[in-house]
Amino acid sequence: MEITHILLADDHEVVRAGIRNVIEDTSDLSIIGEVEDGPSLLEMLEQTHPDLLLVDISMPSFDPLKTIPEIKLQYPNLKILVVSAYDDNLYVQGLLKHGIDGYHLKDQPLSELKLALQRVLEGKRWISASLITNLVDNLESQPKTPMLTHRQMEILRLLKEGTSNQEIATAMSLSVKTVENHLTRIYRQLGIKSRLEASNYINQHPETLGIKGLNVFHTGPVSQRSTESLTILFVDDNRQYLYQLQRVLGRIVPQANFYEANDIDEAVNISRNMQPQLALVDVVLGDEDGINCARRIKAISKNTRVIMISAYPDREFHRLSIEAGAVAFLDKKDLDARTLRQVIKDI
Repeated sequence: MEITHILLADDHEVVRAGIRNVIEDTSDLSIIGEVEDGPSLLEMLEQTHPDLLLVDISMPSFDPLKTIPEIKLQYPNLKILVVSAYDDNLYVQGLLKHGIDGYHLKDQPLSELKLALQRVLEGKRWISASLITNLVDNLESQPKTPMLTHRQMEILRLLKEGTSNQEIATAMSLSVKTVENHLTRIYRQLGIKSRLEASNYINQHPETLGIKGLNVFHTGPVSQRSTESLTILFVDDNRQYLYQLQRVLGRIVPQANFYEANDIDEAVNISRNMQPQLALVDVVLGDEDGINCARRIKAISKNTRVIMISAYPDREFHRLSIEAGAVAFLDKKDLDARTLRQVIKDI
């Protein structure tokens, strides 16, 4: 029988004792450590590498909205179940967006906690029932942001520059009819009717063409250095990992523009139009070769600093990446906030 190792983080001994009883009553679960504050949590994670982190968000010296994204980035396979007395939507939605696997309220019966653990370990998302209504009401009240494809964003970027349909078609190797069809769908999605309205919409909603760092992560103090000209491209087919990486970088460079691509064609198109200063490229892109992606990015955007990343570091991958024009090859588990700050500083 395979044992799931759990790290328990809570500054209340009585609460830990109750949780401990639930876990010890389940034969395939084992607590490998207990901590009471933020620094101890980070130290114990590094020492024990648990399968599941069961954590309270109100511990001393612990900023959950800052630290949990960094933990998820450093330990992408770690499951995180928050057990908290707080039912504030700011924390619930914020932490769910940061990739936690569940949010459980402390005032629920311990039998419910046992079910929460089971669901999370099965790979499902758990939210205490009393939180769901509030979350749904809040989401329904929020304005809907149009979800455009990368090709649609490229067409809008060219349109904003005053490019005609024929020029857009030539630049993107499309037919004029295809461009017109795309524009019709874009106008419908944005609720507009003309090129002028589209240009005005982009001016009012710049996030339509990319993700600003401030929109990715806006809590806590940020650096005041001007990074508005910095454009960063992420190339990875793991959407959850991309989201976590953007969260951390969004705090480091809040004014930067972030673009993401899931395959080589998207990456090449974005690189051609945006000329990013930095591209973080996964070695494995589904069935595609990330090293070839790096080579093609460098061919059309020579000033882009390409950094290859991989969950499976290999000497041959490293050698081939450098030959393709990458400036570095990094293990994904080493991409913590400190490393990413150094990467930005090097630019």
